[in-house]
Amino acid sequence: MPAGSNSKRERQYEHVKESAKKRGEPTKRAEEIAARTVNKERARSGESRTASRTSTQDPKSASQRGGERSHKGAQGRTKDQLYAEARRKDVKGRSSMNKAELARAVDR
Repeated sequence: MPAGSNSKRERQYEHVKESAKKRGEPTKRAEEIAARTVNKERARSGESRTASRTSTQDPKSASQRGGERSHKGAQGRTKDQLYAEARRKDVKGRSSMNKAELARAVDR
């Protein structure tokens, strides 16, 4: 949990962490996502000493955005992210699929 947090932020951290773990993220990655989300929310509400311009001026909060930027980039979602989504959707044969096949299967 980030330093200087209150009980609301601790609950938020645990909730985000558990949600990420349910999506199939490893524990360390889930903790990182939760910490970044809570830190951004603290910055937006003026609870932190320092804050980046994107933290305070972004039109969407981290909770509203819901990770939509995490899937952007040169190659999109990672194979691990696609596999986790395929597992949630119970796609048959997912274990033998490559990244492109997983992407097609989860986007149907």
